[in-house]
Amino acid sequence: MGNMVWKVLGTGSAIVAGIVANKIVAIVWSRFGSGQDIDPNNPDNPIGEAIAFAALAGLAMGLARTMATRQAASFYKKSSGHLPTEMQVALKGELDKVS
Repeated sequence: MGNMVWKVLGTGSAIVAGIVANKIVAIVWSRFGSGQDIDPNNPDNPIGEAIAFAALAGLAMGLARTMATRQAASFYKKSSGHLPTEMQVALKGELDKVS
């Protein structure tokens, strides 16, 4: 597996996870929120609801992207026998800081 495969796999999984997370946030908000869609950028919506929605959406997106990238990296490692090059470089940099 090459670097291009990782870029497609990592980026694609993060994009799909973001789309799914956005749909889940919309469903959760409609059930447990005020029962209607909210645009947090619209000044007519209450600031508390806008902040709550933005916090929920940010948490969901971050969690979904992290989990999708971890799963993609795990799949890549099982398929190729090593982590993607970008992760190897980042891991080596962290190990150099500790040494």
